[in-house]
Parts: sequence; C-alpha cells; structure tokens
Amino acid sequence: MGGKLLASLLSRHLQTVQRIPATTLNSPITFCFMTEPKTTLVQESEPDSSNLLRQFESESAKKQLQLIPQLVSQGNLGLEALMEFLLNHQDAQPNLVMGKVYQALFQANTDISQEFLQKNFPTGVVPLNSAQNLDYQPLQKLLAQQEFQAADVLTLQNMCQLAGDSAKQRGWLYFTEVENFPMIDLKTINQLWLLHSEGKFGFSVQREMWLSLGKNFTKLWPKIGWKSGNNWTRYPQEFIWDLSAPRGHLPLSNQLRGSRVITSLLSHPAWSSNS
Repeated sequence: MGGKLLASLLSRHLQTVQRIPATTLNSPITFCFMTEPKTTLVQESEPDSSNLLRQFESESAKKQLQLIPQLVSQGNLGLEALMEFLLNHQDAQPNLVMGKVYQALFQANTDISQEFLQKNFPTGVVPLNSAQNLDYQPLQKLLAQQEFQAADVLTLQNMCQLAGDSAKQRGWLYFTEVENFPMIDLKTINQLWLLHSEGKFGFSVQREMWLSLGKNFTKLWPKIGWKSGNNWTRYPQEFIWDLSAPRGHLPLSNQLRGSRVITSLLSHPAWSSNS
C-alpha cells in the first residue's frame, strides 16, 4: 500500500514538472535575505521642503546625520529643508547635526546655499570666541571643507599664537605655556574640530579616551592611531587625514614631542568648566 502511494506521488510530481516552462527551469534561482532596514526619506507625491524638514526633524540625531546626504542629493528642495533646519536652530547650542548641516550647505557651493550662509551664518555655527581676539574663521573654513591636514597645521599655529611671541617663533609649545591657555580659546578650537568631524576629532574626544584608559598613554597611542607596536606613526604620510581615521586621531598639534604637552592639554581646566 505504501509503495503504491509513493509511486502515485512521484507520478504527480513528474507531471507537474513537465508542465513548467523550460525557460523557468533554466532561470537562475534568486535567494532573498533579510537585511536591516535603512533609514530613507519618504517621497511625497508633491514633495516640498517643509515636508522633507518635518520628516528630518522627526528622526533621532544619529539618523539625521545619516539623512543629510540624502537631502543634499534632492537638489534645491533638500538644500532648502536644510536651510530651514539651521534657521530654526539658530539660537540653539551648536551640536553635531548642525555642524554637518552647515558643512553640507557649505560644500554644496550653490548660489542659494552660499548666499544663505553668508547672510545667516557668516562665521559658521560655532561662536568664534577668543580671549586674545584671534581670528578662527580660517580654521573654521578648513574644517568645513574637511581639509584636516591643513587645519591641523593651522591649529598648532593658533595655539602658538595663544602662547606668545616666543612660541610663534619656535613653532612648538612648552607644557607650561599650554597650562596658561585661555579656556574660551581652547573650547572654540575644540568645538570646531568636534562639530566638523561628526564628533570624531577634537581635544575633548582625546581626553575622554585618555580618562577611560586610566590616563595611560601607552594604551592611548595605538587607540588613536599614533603608534603601531613599537613604531610611531610617521608624519605626515602615515597619518589619516579624513573621517576614516580612528576616533581621536586628530588634531595632532604638538603632542608628538612627548606626553607632557598633551597631559597639560587634556588636564586643562577648560574641560571641567561650564563657562
């Protein structure tokens, strides 16, 4: 009985296979796998900048950072939404999203985006405060363009200016000079690096990592890509001058001359002050 049932089932299966077109049998088999959904902006039937802005505002800061390139790719419509976003947050404390939005508009380099930035954010989204009236706009522009190597050189020059004429002439810093840096200037420099690197670079990032490692520089150097095994990273060719670098990789400034300068920098009162 079981043998007859098996034969019957096999016969039906063969008849079904014979009815399938040859082209179907010869077609390659496609397998579908589940993947993590990617955040995208929903296209309206008649989209406008206000709809795009509402969608953008409804997302978390992490997703907003991911969505900014999508808005830029939408042309003027997306740029208008980003401009509205910046205007709406003009009086807010600068954050990573504002920094990347400004950077996207700056790099878009269209007539409308340049006119908007020049009118509303002529010096960027970070207040360029200085106790010694230093002009940080050149540094701001380099970082907005992600010209990190040039920005690193200028950062050291700015710090030597803060230290005085002797440091400007020699081109590097003593740790005792770093201790006397104005807090407001260090915060300005740090905020520029932080906001124009999506939070990846800056003295505050290096300080956070240093503290998490028990202030152990031997552990810090490889973490930030300044040393590999027993070999120090060679300047400038072995350093990474873009966002693919390890967290805390930049700025370098004068730290490569030893740990005393960076110890003074990362221990500066600026990082524990809310003023």
